[in-house]
Amino acid sequence: MKVGAITIGQAPRTDVTADIMDIFGGKVELIQAGGLDGLTKEEIAGFAPEEGDYVLVSRLTDGSSVTFAEKHILPRLQEAIHHMEKEGCRLIMFFCTGSFPEDLTAEKIPLIYPCDILNRTVPLLTKKSSIVCITPSPLQLSQTEAKWKNYVKEVTSVAASPYGPREELEKAAEQVRDMDADLIVMDCIGYTQEMKEMFAKKTGKLVVLPRTLLARVISELTDVES
Repeated sequence: MKVGAITIGQAPRTDVTADIMDIFGGKVELIQAGGLDGLTKEEIAGFAPEEGDYVLVSRLTDGSSVTFAEKHILPRLQEAIHHMEKEGCRLIMFFCTGSFPEDLTAEKIPLIYPCDILNRTVPLLTKKSSIVCITPSPLQLSQTEAKWKNYVKEVTSVAASPYGPREELEKAAEQVRDMDADLIVMDCIGYTQEMKEMFAKKTGKLVVLPRTLLARVISELTDVES
């Protein structure tokens, strides 16, 4: 089955596919595109968030990370959606856990956002209705907490980039270990399976990883020959 994958950064996201393609069992042909494809770092710097902007963090093809305002890439994401429909994709998944406006549309196929899956699943996985969210940037802390308070009673957000030094993530795990929450949500598609395992081992808590959760939901539609 031909499936589209749109990243807000630059495609291909080989870091994401390394953890998820085995879940599809060889039955998916992935067509990738990104909101920052073809842009230089100097051009992307012009997308820096201002006060009140919805903040996004993503990865470039050189492995570096960038922080930018969502509003700058929305037309480019819509172009990617149209392209993938023309390429014959049966559905499109987003490689980002952020929220997107409803005016991003496809004519005939589903757009599947990890945030929608997380919003509905996470409350079912926490007995205490108390979670810790790991988010890439300090600029996203209040944004993340405001979002999750719509779904659980208690949320604490901690900033640690999946694209930064390993030591930053380990420090975050130590910070989270003694918090009174029974679930960790790694709230960015950039976090890896290895990072999830590290957090689970260091904290003793259950951990949700968006990239593999997304792939497992999509695999429900792709596990047959078509």
